[in-house]
Amino acid sequence: MSARFVKKTVRRFIGGVLLAGTLAGAAEAASIIMPLVQVKAGMKGRGKSVFEADRIEEFDVEVLGVLENFQPRRNLILARLRGRGLETTGVIEGMSGSPVYIDGRLIGAVAFSFPFSKEPIAGITPIEEMLAVQQAATDREPGDAVPIPIQKGLTAEDLLGLYRSAFSPKLAAMSASSSAVPMSIPVIFSGFSSSAFENAKPFFAGLGLQPVRAGSAGQSMEKPALSGLSLLEGGAVGVQLMGGDLDMTAVGTVTYVDAGKVLAFGHPFYNLGAVDFPMTRASIITVVPGLQSSFKLAATGPMVGRISQDRTAGAYGELGKAPKLIPVNVRLEGGPFAKKEFKFRIVNDKVLSPALMNMALSSIVTSEERAYGNLSLEFDGNIFLDKGLSVHLEDLFSGNYNSSGTSLSGIVAAVVYFLTNNEFKDVGIYRIDLNIRALEEARLCSLEKVLLDKYEASPGERIQVKVYYRTLKEESLVEEVSIQTPDLPGGSEFTLFVGDAAAMQQIERSQYRMQDFIPRNMNQLIRMLGNLRKNNRIYFKILAAKPGLFLKGEEMPNLPPTLKSMFSSPRASASSATELTRSTLSESQIPVPYVFRGSAAIPIKIRK
Repeated sequence: MSARFVKKTVRRFIGGVLLAGTLAGAAEAASIIMPLVQVKAGMKGRGKSVFEADRIEEFDVEVLGVLENFQPRRNLILARLRGRGLETTGVIEGMSGSPVYIDGRLIGAVAFSFPFSKEPIAGITPIEEMLAVQQAATDREPGDAVPIPIQKGLTAEDLLGLYRSAFSPKLAAMSASSSAVPMSIPVIFSGFSSSAFENAKPFFAGLGLQPVRAGSAGQSMEKPALSGLSLLEGGAVGVQLMGGDLDMTAVGTVTYVDAGKVLAFGHPFYNLGAVDFPMTRASIITVVPGLQSSFKLAATGPMVGRISQDRTAGAYGELGKAPKLIPVNVRLEGGPFAKKEFKFRIVNDKVLSPALMNMALSSIVTSEERAYGNLSLEFDGNIFLDKGLSVHLEDLFSGNYNSSGTSLSGIVAAVVYFLTNNEFKDVGIYRIDLNIRALEEARLCSLEKVLLDKYEASPGERIQVKVYYRTLKEESLVEEVSIQTPDLPGGSEFTLFVGDAAAMQQIERSQYRMQDFIPRNMNQLIRMLGNLRKNNRIYFKILAAKPGLFLKGEEMPNLPPTLKSMFSSPRASASSATELTRSTLSESQIPVPYVFRGSAAIPIKIRK
């Protein structure tokens, strides 16, 4: 081999390395943009998107015109798309954010479509409007929630009803096929049971998203290593709402990348403003053609950063930065299945966190336990908050046709909702632990009778109370407790109420002359959520004709006239007080291994 040949080969190798480095640097550099004023009808260009696997492919674009002031201070570029089968599929859901270039300069992102259109006519969000997204405020303001009464259980349908007013303009727009509407975003479900997926579909479809069942690449619950990961313009990108053993990721396309800053979608996800969502890679399995719309079937890839803005003109993310998520640990045991543990993370968001908890728990129960037939679910758990605070939950649900699973997922979703949407301060949830024990039978019982060893007693005297109840198997059981006679005048009378959670709530509503309770501060909210009445309890309450007040969600029983006058004065209280003719003198509870139903009221006289 000659020396000249060796030198020539080395020069070619070095030149190739330098060229590869130059091309890599060019790929990472920000694209040159074309201002909207320079975009004219008849211009032709190229778009980029992924239609299979991770390959970024090009399609043809012809500008039809510019719709100025399409939305308030927003413009839209109309274009016809060609190539990559778009003539038959139409504009594909999952293409949201696909960048479009004219003469190598970026003009914007494919973001709008016309439902039922016979041609792939798309609306392109101008890149100038998308670039403004990264300048928006990043702080999430607390205290903007509308106070609603505390209730025990919220279904996905209930949550959609609470949010519907905020998203109704988007829903109305999507029903109109004669105008350009934001393209639906495919939301890929992985690890969910069929019934849980079907129950979740109305929630996401009602908010303008397209639920799709597929798979994920599988992710560890360990903190991901985000360094060295990147995204390319035209590549698939995911907004992960839930990750781990259960995965839920919305899929779109990267529009613009500049020094770790990423723009995508070209239209809002939910238009939530400042957010904190995981940003992931995604791999396109295939494009599924449809009559109304076609969509990309995708698998979730690794986390690469976080989405910090969800605005009208698109989403903005940052590579290498990790979002703050809520880890959830669920342990399921009992029934015909061995002990199983589920670990996943959900986004910390006022709108999505409660619904995601509801859907996840519903899926876990219906996939691992029977959705039909008798089923009892006993659970306990803790929701850990910032600054050492926590809410402890426990209860028993029993029934058939998945009623117990619906009730369990509903109560956890409700507590998460009231914590994340409280009007007092932004409280962070940093972990949720739940233990669920299943039994394939209905554990229900009903009150038969209540017997006392005396119905007239002196103040301070103990009264033995026997509560008889019967199970579905016709077993007769009894619980015995002792109560102390209150210090009341001779000849007077008090009432002992024995009953279930619903009966006690009804008594209190009648006593306080109000239907619902709205907490007045954060401490009271946490206390109320931790003290939600439970199904597997027998409650005892002693009421007597004593003056009192119900003020700021708290009963102030048996008040002396002077104190009653002071607390009820408008000068001393910012909110009106309800005067009580009957006060609660004592209350207690005992647990039973059944869902208890029934109530009784027993009058007892004070011996003269």
